[in-house]
Amino acid sequence: MVDPHYYHLAGEKYLTAVRDGAGALPFVIPALGDSLDADLILSRVDGLMLTGSASNIEPHHYGGEPSQPGTLHDPRRDETTLRLIERALEIGVPLFAICRGFQELNVVLGGSLHQLIHEQPGYHVHKENPDDPLDVQYAPSHDVHLVEGGFLHALAGKNTVAVNSVHSQGAARLATGVTVEAVADDGLVEGFRVDGAKGFALAVQWHPEWKVAEDEFSMQIFKSFGDACREYACNKKV
Repeated sequence: MVDPHYYHLAGEKYLTAVRDGAGALPFVIPALGDSLDADLILSRVDGLMLTGSASNIEPHHYGGEPSQPGTLHDPRRDETTLRLIERALEIGVPLFAICRGFQELNVVLGGSLHQLIHEQPGYHVHKENPDDPLDVQYAPSHDVHLVEGGFLHALAGKNTVAVNSVHSQGAARLATGVTVEAVADDGLVEGFRVDGAKGFALAVQWHPEWKVAEDEFSMQIFKSFGDACREYACNKKV
């Protein structure tokens, strides 16, 4: 809601990262829920990126307890993205999931979520301070360990990278059929890829889109996504 109307919005940081990092042309899919034909949408694109959001997935999608009062939800986004994810995986459309997108992909594959990580024993505070300037909110906050032999480890060329941390939810039960790619020092899974996927299928909990051109690792992630989209586009035409 942007008073007095509802809008379908995408942050410029995501659109810029697709353009400059992936070398692709971004289009925003409206969150119109079940009225959208997922197959028709996916037939017209070469990749699907799931952005972060201030809203959380409604907990009934993963058998969770009701959210605390005041929690932001976006049921029309849930209706839109969860179906798109299912079909993208079935068809082989390249899929890149960021923050809320990470959580959506985990839920679609059968995982569950901690709604407030900082209230769970043993975990750090992973959310930002909203009173801080954006450059502080999105500054590197903690290290993640990149699993040796994994996709992200190969991109980074090292075992550990510093990432930002702008989320209050995270994986409680990680879905089966995925391979962990990155783990925070408190044990929270921060990245995974889908085993046996027909195409690129990667999720990260941090925000590599933030000032993407200033971070080589983030650029490599987006370039890999863009390359997968271009390969998929070429194969569609064969």
